[in-house]
Amino acid sequence: MIPRLVLLTDRSQLALGRGLSRTVTECVEAGLRAVVVREHDLEPAARTALVRELTELPGLLVISSRIHGAAADGLHLAARQRAPQHGRWGRSCHSRQAVARSAAEGASWATLSPYAESASKPGRGSVLAPADLAGHPIPVLALSGIGPHNAAGAVAAGAHGVAVMGAVMRADDPAGVVAELLAALVDVPGRDGLR
Repeated sequence: MIPRLVLLTDRSQLALGRGLSRTVTECVEAGLRAVVVREHDLEPAARTALVRELTELPGLLVISSRIHGAAADGLHLAARQRAPQHGRWGRSCHSRQAVARSAAEGASWATLSPYAESASKPGRGSVLAPADLAGHPIPVLALSGIGPHNAAGAVAAGAHGVAVMGAVMRADDPAGVVAELLAALVDVPGRDGLR
């Protein structure tokens, strides 16, 4: 099962001098249990090495975004990317229908966005209605504009959990934000009763 909190990486949003590996390590020490490694612009060897390095962090589920990684625990696909024949995977979705299609193709989870306005993608379009988060056949993670202030609301509305990028990547204390997010989610029952 995908954890309640998933971090999506974007090293371009990190404070000057802050490294991605160190940031993820600190977040794991704060309780993070899953990360989606984006970094699509890295040279293949460097990206492979990053994924491999992160898989060595204890208790961390490492998911590769869009690009199959042999060391990764799973793959997260773009909205229109073709489903793999095997392995654990999820997909970025923007509607209930897209989640249903992904589930029918064998997805284990989906991100559903935009949940709220996002500083990293302003003006992206209208946000989802809270009812759009509930009643899916697979765990759905609310994505976009998520932070400690609204994570619990997304789960209370029916999402399994949340996927966060900017609130953590842009923070002066990324691990502190992860701890706040986990604290916000700890007492909110999800659609499957998991805490």
